[in-house]
Amino acid sequence: MSFKLAVIGAGSVGFTRTLFSDLMTVPEFRDIEVAFTDINQHNLDMVTQLCQRDLDENGVNIKIHSTLNRREAVTGARYIINCPRIGMLEAFETDIEIPLRYGIDQCVGDTLCAGGIMYGQRGIAAILDFCRDIREVSEPNAIMLNYANPNAMMTWAANKYGKVNTIGLCHGVQGGHAQNANALGFEQKDIDIICAGINHQTWYISVKHNGEDMIPKLLEAYENNENLSKTEKVRIDMLRNFGYYSTESNGHLSEYVSWYRKRPEEINKWISLDCWINGETGGYLRVCREGRNWFETDFPNWLAAPAREYKPEHRSQEHGSYIIEGLETGRCYRGHFNVMNNGCITNLPDECVVEVPGYVDANGVNIPKVGDLPLGCAAVCSQSIWVQRLSVEAAVHADIKLLRQAMLMDPLTGAVCNPPEIYQMVDEMLIAGEKWLPQYADEIKLAKERIAKAKADGTFIPVKENYKGAARLHEKTIDEMLDNKEESQKNAANADKAGFTTKD
Repeated sequence: MSFKLAVIGAGSVGFTRTLFSDLMTVPEFRDIEVAFTDINQHNLDMVTQLCQRDLDENGVNIKIHSTLNRREAVTGARYIINCPRIGMLEAFETDIEIPLRYGIDQCVGDTLCAGGIMYGQRGIAAILDFCRDIREVSEPNAIMLNYANPNAMMTWAANKYGKVNTIGLCHGVQGGHAQNANALGFEQKDIDIICAGINHQTWYISVKHNGEDMIPKLLEAYENNENLSKTEKVRIDMLRNFGYYSTESNGHLSEYVSWYRKRPEEINKWISLDCWINGETGGYLRVCREGRNWFETDFPNWLAAPAREYKPEHRSQEHGSYIIEGLETGRCYRGHFNVMNNGCITNLPDECVVEVPGYVDANGVNIPKVGDLPLGCAAVCSQSIWVQRLSVEAAVHADIKLLRQAMLMDPLTGAVCNPPEIYQMVDEMLIAGEKWLPQYADEIKLAKERIAKAKADGTFIPVKENYKGAARLHEKTIDEMLDNKEESQKNAANADKAGFTTKD
């Protein structure tokens, strides 16, 4: 088989290599055309070297075309994998640090809350440019597989305004599937699940073992598990209150609702610091910075290490390669995908992005009708959907009123801040993100004037300068990471969450 695959944001170290290795485990795909593109030449070169070395040592006759020219990369592509972080770590830092000055303590900050909303403003501006290129030069009816966060917002914008058939992909369902099985004392393969909801707030509405309903047993199983009862307090409390377990990690989920992170003195009651993803303040930012620094230092050792073997037993649970395999070979694949709702979940808006079961084969991607979510679960999702919708429309139309409304409606942001604080914070975040927000040029000019005036006349609202949050851990230096090379190498590989298939 021959087709072209393009990867936008290919400089994502662990993620690109994992997705590409997955694809190469499919024997029919050993003759495809591949293009990697990124805006960072250095990162792109390193990832291309690693992946090309893997190809060569596995005897696969593919030469990766690596280019900074995105349009060139997607020309003629049938599948486009989208996984950039717009603004990279420089912008990500503003998503965490500015809200923290206003008391908004985030663990991840890439999906909802103040950080996720601003990340969406940057990402949507970029993905609409990607879609224009895809419409104009990619293969007709090309499919974009979007891994970039905030996944629902990005997928929504690409489908509605980008006019490109886009499927959002995430490994949260698979991770929670494995965790549910573990809590119940089974292997993942022995538990059948159905999940439905929205990305990062998807609910296990069916959990069965040999046809037996396991949902009534989940709460007791988690409460009695020595490890999970300590690391998943938020998820367990949501299970206790809403009756269903949520896909996302303790740290992720804690910032999507209004109850667990609004008071600094209570945050540590709900989180665990054994792993960043269980709730650490700015935890994802820390491991991303540590991972990037380590990868830069240790890259020669990565090249010297044995190549990845393209064997089925090494294939990850990421959906992307299975979707392409199903479409191209006709082999049926069942997974959970982020798609426009269109009546799939009947008590959520038709025009939103839902994460639901799907089947892929030569007939395409087929989404069965789920019906109603349990009412409480639907209520939790509905509040987030309105934040997403406001954020998407704000980004597309550069509408600061809608952006402020998205912040006001966000559960945690609204629980911590009052409207004047939110307005000021939005101005500060727009100014900080100026070079990644071209659509907001006029509003940023006005924001600068408002901030300058407030500081001059004494009406600037005091913020928590140098506040580190309720649960911030030390960021390791290179010398400190050298003391434990094995741990540091593992962290670098997982810095973009590619390896957290049982955690995230």
